[in-house]
Amino acid sequence: MAEINRVALVTGAARGIGRSCVVALAQPQTLIYVNDVANLPLAEETCELARVKGAQAQVLPFNVADSHEVAAAVDTIVKTSGRLDVLVNNAGIAKDNLIARMKEEDWDRVVDINLKGAFNCIKAATRPMMKQRYGRIISISSVVAYMGNPGQANYAASKAGLVGLTKAVARELASRQVTVNAVAPGFIATDMTADLPEKIQAEMLAQIPLNRFGAPEEVAAVVAFLASEAAGYITGEVIHINGGLIMA
Repeated sequence: MAEINRVALVTGAARGIGRSCVVALAQPQTLIYVNDVANLPLAEETCELARVKGAQAQVLPFNVADSHEVAAAVDTIVKTSGRLDVLVNNAGIAKDNLIARMKEEDWDRVVDINLKGAFNCIKAATRPMMKQRYGRIISISSVVAYMGNPGQANYAASKAGLVGLTKAVARELASRQVTVNAVAPGFIATDMTADLPEKIQAEMLAQIPLNRFGAPEEVAAVVAFLASEAAGYITGEVIHINGGLIMA
């Protein structure tokens, strides 16, 4: 077995942006834990894609919304691998509805997975990263955290919360050389956008100056950069990947 000098955990990594992040991080002497609970066969496919690039990879199923499961999973990673260098908080769900019709349980579920899940993972990763005086934490926010979107009050609020969480934790961990950043994708070509009616897709495209949806690999490339040594002087930032949909 090849020597491992980098250990990463990517949540919600069975497909889409999460899978692309795993592939972008994969390289020899890297061990990647692929987290998912919704589709373990697809998570194993993600591992195979990482192995093709020379990385070691294994599925690690746990519910990010359950703090005990998260703590146990990170403890297993550290005990087995000796360290945790990179955490990518990608796990997320959407349960859309207009605010007047939104069920409380749909609000709670989205916030629990998207925001509390990231909190749970960051909290668990903080101790080993502080101890080793090194770490890269990257969370996947969204363009809707900045522009809003009808029918997505729960999703937008959870993704906006990730921005505040990122900035606060970045200040807390900077002295230990742990960087904490986020990326905010716009409309990305995933299974979710592919299922939208053509009329809705056309309306979305009309808002994007680059006149196309982004690719999951384009988001993953930025995540991989933020996880790299080259990004060591970047912390507390949100990188927008939206084709010009919003320009601050």
